[in-house]
Amino acid sequence: MISLDLALRLHHAGVAWTPGNGDRFWLPDRELDETIFTVSDMVVEVRDHAGGRVLAFNGTTEWALDAIEEHEVVWLPRLDQLLDLLGPRFVSLTARSGGHVVRVRSGQSEQEHVDVGAADAAARAVLGLMEQGGRAGA
Repeated sequence: MISLDLALRLHHAGVAWTPGNGDRFWLPDRELDETIFTVSDMVVEVRDHAGGRVLAFNGTTEWALDAIEEHEVVWLPRLDQLLDLLGPRFVSLTARSGGHVVRVRSGQSEQEHVDVGAADAAARAVLGLMEQGGRAGA
């Protein structure tokens, strides 16, 4: 999972997201900073009963936060989603001592974006292309 800082930077940069099953997100500034949510059509709860523990399949879970607008959440894209955002500009992902390197095409040259985690390196590549005025995936 990418760092929350990089996810917030992607969010502020305007990276488009269409929520889908399995996508993760978090809610900054809501006293839920340590909670990561997952988009799911079905919620599974663990319930303790007198006869033992059961896994209950529910369509919804009731709690204090019934709904939140999409623009208020910060998407935590997976590596495959970040590589999809890079599209044909993506050149390679390699492991290096102490981290990972994502190479992308930018005009006539290539750039390297380095971070400890592969997904963080890919997020840096997306941000790098966006900061140059290019759109990732374009």
